[in-house]
Amino acid sequence: MPGVEASVVAGVEVSVESAAPGGSGGQPALRIRMLGPLSIRRHGQALPLPASRKVRGLLAWLALAPRAATRDQLCELLWDLPNDPRGELRWCLSKIRTLVDDPARRRVATPEDRVRLDLDDCFVDAIELSRAAASGVDTLELRQLRELASSIDGDFLEGLDIGRSPHFNAWLTEQRRRFRSIHAALLEQLAGRLPDDEALPQLERWLQLAPFDRQVHERLLAVLLRQGRVREAEEHLVAAERLFEADGLDGAPLRAAWRSARAAGVGDTTQARVAAAGPAIGEGGAAAGGGLLRGLPIPDPVAAAARRASIAVMPFGEPAPRVPGGVADALAHDVITRLAKLRSLFVIAQGTVFALHDRSVGPEEAGRMLNVDYVVSGSVRRQRRQLSVSVELSETRTARIVWSEILHEKIDDAFAVVDEIGNRIVASVAGEIEAIERNRAMLKAPGSLDAWEACHRGLWHMYRFAKADNERARQFFETALRLDPTFSRAWAGLSFTHFQNAFQGWADREPEIARAFDAAGRSLMADDRDPAAHWAMGRALWLRGGHEASVSELAQAIELSPNFALAHYTLAFVQAQAGDARAAIASSDFSRRLSPFDPLLFGMLGSRAIALVRLGRFEEAAQWAVRAAARPNAHPHIHAIAAYSLALAGALDEARACMAGIRRASPSYDVADFLAAFRFDEEGAALFREGAKRIGLA
Repeated sequence: MPGVEASVVAGVEVSVESAAPGGSGGQPALRIRMLGPLSIRRHGQALPLPASRKVRGLLAWLALAPRAATRDQLCELLWDLPNDPRGELRWCLSKIRTLVDDPARRRVATPEDRVRLDLDDCFVDAIELSRAAASGVDTLELRQLRELASSIDGDFLEGLDIGRSPHFNAWLTEQRRRFRSIHAALLEQLAGRLPDDEALPQLERWLQLAPFDRQVHERLLAVLLRQGRVREAEEHLVAAERLFEADGLDGAPLRAAWRSARAAGVGDTTQARVAAAGPAIGEGGAAAGGGLLRGLPIPDPVAAAARRASIAVMPFGEPAPRVPGGVADALAHDVITRLAKLRSLFVIAQGTVFALHDRSVGPEEAGRMLNVDYVVSGSVRRQRRQLSVSVELSETRTARIVWSEILHEKIDDAFAVVDEIGNRIVASVAGEIEAIERNRAMLKAPGSLDAWEACHRGLWHMYRFAKADNERARQFFETALRLDPTFSRAWAGLSFTHFQNAFQGWADREPEIARAFDAAGRSLMADDRDPAAHWAMGRALWLRGGHEASVSELAQAIELSPNFALAHYTLAFVQAQAGDARAAIASSDFSRRLSPFDPLLFGMLGSRAIALVRLGRFEEAAQWAVRAAARPNAHPHIHAIAAYSLALAGALDEARACMAGIRRASPSYDVADFLAAFRFDEEGAALFREGAKRIGLA
């Protein structure tokens, strides 16, 4: 249905103002409750609801919609080819007006052919819960957690189902899954913060919502153990194992975790989970096959040596009838495969997620069952010659949607479309997770970091592109490698810090080149299928003057992971200076499509500018170089590209102003520093010398 999925993207994570005071005494004019049976109160008095299910469903949908909907969208949402859908819609809206409108305020707005519900001065419990999830339930105070959890009186719109309205029912199912997931996250937070006696009721509620979430069983067993209620714990364990096995799941990890907890004499069984599950990593970083969840490895949040962020990519939904092996399935398979090739994430295998999907297990529930950190889910819709994909990335334990997007592509070639959309999804998901993990690591004390966290702490400093931060990055990468000498990504990061020292002139060039090459070699020895290892080696070889060898390594990185944006960028960087300038432009453009907000975006833009200079397209080069220099953390070499490109384009005043800015930060900087950092061919070097000469620097 055009626009319906776009209006409410598999949830209500959008920010909608709903609880601002506006009634008498500063109280909300209306209180609308949807988490349970629908109810509306005005000044404390319950309003009688219309008998029509479609009126109640339309009210709920409009309340949560982030923007006005067209009447055609609403007709398609609720009516299956009635005689007069617009007439029925008008009747439903008139009934909603009797519920929400006041003499002084009309809340049902119908501008032109659109409909929206203005609830700015009202309280809507579902929107308040969505706001809490959007900010992260882990950030809420205990009082807020209690209030939110106690406000939930059942499933979203409990008891409301509308026959012959497939689009509405699909939306309703998604909302119920979404709010159930947020409710479970609230209860998980409460159970973790309350004393054992108070935590038990929360654990029981959590268990009802997520009976196949191993964490709730482990925590319940831990509380019972701490209270000396061993017999009750054993009885619960037996019942849980039977529950898991009756559903085709592996209950053995629960018993292993229980044994470990009893042997340790403590309630926290977190560290036992990996040993309980047993490793079963398949090729490319995806979980190995087997039974539905039998033998599935559970990522260990504590173990320093092997921990990686874990993710499940659920099959994408599509309008009925679903086509097995169609575009939606192909897209999910493509994203799973590409994420696994990055080798920086633990990716659950296709067989497991498709099996869960076939059993109607929703993304949020699947994430908890699989005990992964993140879940990707979405839907696919064809309309004429266009494919629309709605996709979101959420944190499993907080139910927070951290990224969502609606992608549109024309269907000229189905395989090419899936490839293009898959590229964008994978690059965005990988980038968002890396940013989240970096920011999370920054909040921890340095002495408490595991290898994964130390590496991401290093990445945070590395992307600051300043001498002091580069040194801090080197220290964090070395910490990660002391904890896990086989961590190829940490070796790649360490190589990059030495590359920076050499390229920026922050240390003696030759020793730093040798160190960059050595660390890149160790990265390859740790995992020669990691694209980051080949990326690091490609940069190191470029430093050593091996242009062809560098291009070969970078091409290998791209072959291993076609979505690795930094490899495409570095290929542009190398080719721009002494290779194929047109290929450099193509690689730069592709890297930016893959990662439009990359920390190295200034380098992507700058490489394009260098290639344009070599092609004699000076005005274009100046435009791209100025964009590069405007990016955060752009270093003096990037500003110099802008200054020399502007000079070649005849914009001498702007060029001099740009160079004056460089001199304020680096008073002795000149064209010799610029040319020493790069490896231009003779023609390219001559062009940049000419640019410097035009502003009196050569």
